[in-house]
Amino acid sequence: MVTTTDTPVSAPTLGNWASIAALGLIWGGTFMVVAIALRGYGPVTVATARTTLGALALLSLVLAMGRPRPTMTPSLTVFVVALGILTTSLPFLLLSWGQQHVPSAFAGLSMAVLPLFLLPMAHVFVPGDRLTWRKGSGFALGLIGALVLLGPGILQAGQGNLAALGRIACIGATLAYALGSILTRRCPPIDGIWLSALTLVVGAVLLLPAMVLTEGLPGTAEPTVMLAILFLGLVPTGLAALLRVQVIRSAGPSFMTLVNYQVPVWSMVFGALVLSEVLPARFYLALALIAAGLFVSQGRKLPWPRRADTT
Repeated sequence: MVTTTDTPVSAPTLGNWASIAALGLIWGGTFMVVAIALRGYGPVTVATARTTLGALALLSLVLAMGRPRPTMTPSLTVFVVALGILTTSLPFLLLSWGQQHVPSAFAGLSMAVLPLFLLPMAHVFVPGDRLTWRKGSGFALGLIGALVLLGPGILQAGQGNLAALGRIACIGATLAYALGSILTRRCPPIDGIWLSALTLVVGAVLLLPAMVLTEGLPGTAEPTVMLAILFLGLVPTGLAALLRVQVIRSAGPSFMTLVNYQVPVWSMVFGALVLSEVLPARFYLALALIAAGLFVSQGRKLPWPRRADTT
């Protein structure tokens, strides 16, 4: 997440492009790492460890950088708590639980629907961000892709089909992220790294008692599993949050949309090559439809490279 105040941006630099590539790789590989962590720990423990370690990492980072502490007004406190639920505890828990029953590539693909879910939400909750025919067409195309991704077995979710429930959980995480993005845009001004740290703290406070009650205190596991837990807490949260803030402040938020195109591709690559996941043909069809929907709805807003001004 980033600060909600506007800052001047410039044309993307080579460093910005490198950061975007790194973020796509990190976030695309996260779902594979979650699958590895689930081999030794339950879903609540994985979500809790990821959130708690991330909170500790970002708090240490923001204090080391000497950023001034925000003044927690009642309005800002409400936003921080809501964002802690919608962007950390709830989606992390849904993804961890869902990935017990679906391939990691499915979880990564479901994140590709996020920008499309934002279109109708922004139309309702963000003044001036209207749903045009172009955006609506892209949303409809991407929604068809999401339905293809869910598959025909989704109708059996009410009959205890765990695979279908896992798919719904992953899509539910995407909806939570979309709502969180809308709230972030409406959030009172606050330093971006502090906001990320505080929302993770809220998530940890909520998940820790849930973990103790449902799965107990975690013990040791295989080295690979424990390394996966450490990776989840430090890299996709601490390092990625810092990169995201730097990129948005330098090149602008629209440049960050390029990450949305990379995450599902990397999740499918890692799932197939590392975890030997066999992906059904509908995954590739869904990816094509969702990507087409993203292009139709946001094509004119994408930060296409421009020739340098030589005048």
